[in-house]
Amino acid sequence: VQLQASGGGLVQAGGSLRLSCAASGGTFSRYTMGWFRQAPGKEREFAAAISSSGIRTYYADSVKGRFTISRDNAKNTVYLQMSSLKPEDTAVYYCAADYSGSYPYTRQYEYDYWGQGTLVTVSS
Repeated sequence: VQLQASGGGLVQAGGSLRLSCAASGGTFSRYTMGWFRQAPGKEREFAAAISSSGIRTYYADSVKGRFTISRDNAKNTVYLQMSSLKPEDTAVYYCAADYSGSYPYTRQYEYDYWGQGTLVTVSS
């Protein structure tokens, strides 16, 4: 499975941005999908995840209520809608695919495939 993340950019604090991650080379609808992020000088951390069917979602406390993860299995794409952005949301955002998928899908080592990352910069 190949994953291509896009949609990053520069946005002011309080603004919104939508990330996309397009998958190819596999049966997208079988994979749990997650978004992780890595801020400068910090370790990569979990942000959000969605089950293969799209029924279950899970968010890190730091983004809950501001970010929404969704997926379109017909388009082989997962999205991360980010609102009320803060400077501390500045990071490289990675999408990832997990075939086995055990809730709440937060464990990085369970993910089988990773995209290349897209940079989100939030200015104050």
